[in-house]
Formats: sequence, C-alpha cells, structure tokens
Amino acid sequence: MKIHGVNVHGAVIDQESRCKHYSLPEDIVAIKFKCCNEYYPCYKCHEEAADHPAEVWPKEEFNHQAILCGKCGTALTISAYMQCDSTCPNCGSSFNPGCRLHSHLYFST
Repeated sequence: MKIHGVNVHGAVIDQESRCKHYSLPEDIVAIKFKCCNEYYPCYKCHEEAADHPAEVWPKEEFNHQAILCGKCGTALTISAYMQCDSTCPNCGSSFNPGCRLHSHLYFST
C-alpha cells in the first residue's frame, strides 16, 4: 500500500501504516528494514511477507532515514526516532511507546 507516496508492505490496514498485528491509534510508524530496504509496519508483517530473514540496523547506520510517520509522512533517521520520546517531531502525533520493547528486532543495541 502507498502511504504518503511510500510503498509499505505487509498486512497494512489503513493509510497511517497500521497493520493487522498492531492497530492502536499510536501504531503509526513504518520501519524500513535493513535487509531489503523496504518499509513494513512491524516485524510480524516482514516475517509473513518477505522471503528472507530480517536484519537489524547497526549503530553506525543510525543516521539513515528508516522510520516513516504514518500520520504526516515524515521520514526520520533511526537516531531521531530513538530520541523523539514517542512523538513525531514534525506533526506532534504520538507513536506507540510500547514499540521500544521490540527495538532489538530492528536496531542493534
């Protein structure tokens, strides 16, 4: 599905990047996966739709834009996302703070 002009893959259910796995009002980020350079709403969507295992972004690449705000379409660097206190710095929309529990699936620690 195209969200703000960006292809977001997986079980996307709306235009703000929510998916069948995570559909709370704050579940509005899509993550570009290091392994395929494609956006997915979550790791479960990647597991179901991709034909390869996920790779995590190494710390030295945290300057890459790999987070898409589903509300306004702003692309955030990984560093900016990790420091944004679960709020889009552009539009002020809230991101799900529970996503931090899964950060090790996307980003090296």
